[in-house]
Amino acid sequence: MCLEKVQEELRETVDLRIEWKSFLLRPSVEPKPLEKFRRYTESWMRPAGQPDAGEFRVWATDEEPPSHSIPSAVAVKAAGRQGAAAFTRYHRAIMHAYFARNLNVSSRGTIDLVARECDLDMEAFTRDLADASIAEQVIAEHNEAVELGISGVPCVVLEGGFTLPGAQERAVYRNIVQRLLSHQGAS
Repeated sequence: MCLEKVQEELRETVDLRIEWKSFLLRPSVEPKPLEKFRRYTESWMRPAGQPDAGEFRVWATDEEPPSHSIPSAVAVKAAGRQGAAAFTRYHRAIMHAYFARNLNVSSRGTIDLVARECDLDMEAFTRDLADASIAEQVIAEHNEAVELGISGVPCVVLEGGFTLPGAQERAVYRNIVQRLLSHQGAS
């Protein structure tokens, strides 16, 4: 979200386009014991302390942890078929469901709950969830990221293939964009 804020700040001077692509932290089903997963979520508190961080909470529910990343990645793409605003709304809401509400975002119940909360057209959303081409796109994007050497999220890939891994502060993104602009102006 820091990058989106930089995009807004620089809107008058540059057309900074952000294209979200899928990277699957758990590409296949890997159930995790609840207590082990709770300990893992303690690591979320580090990025939570950064400026402009979203809301993070150590897993505090008895909800089963997500078993894999594909269902929520497909759901975000399905929401995107209802337009850019629907994509952004759903993307943020499914992240909030996971990191702050501690809901199992690989469960169809959670995926549908978030879609209803985002006022998506549920008939279209259900149809698009079942469209195999979306899952194929998610897998293709994941494979492309692996080929680029990406091993975690977030990771920003800039024009020219430069990668910036890990959550960064807004000033870091702003500085990189401004340096790229000055470099382009010099060439």
